[in-house]
Amino acid sequence: MEEEKKYELRLYIAGKTAKSVTALQNLKKYCEEHLKGQYKIEVIDLLVQPQLAEGDQIFAIPTLVRKVPEPIRKIIGDLSNEEKVLVGLDIRPA
Repeated sequence: MEEEKKYELRLYIAGKTAKSVTALQNLKKYCEEHLKGQYKIEVIDLLVQPQLAEGDQIFAIPTLVRKVPEPIRKIIGDLSNEEKVLVGLDIRPA
């Protein structure tokens, strides 16, 4: 049996801005539609943990980082363009 891909996603935000909230909502929706049961989302608020921005070289907010599977990929913005997000994360629509 082929092992399912697991996606480890990290969303960097700065507080509960409209853009950050929208990005998280969009991300959860896409993951439920295309990666059900195969993903983990970690939300990092840089107002709370600013030191974490350096590790993933975050220059803009919100930024989504796909840690696993490698290679690491980043998408900047509120993730409202589903096609761009899926292509960016290398997710094939079912």
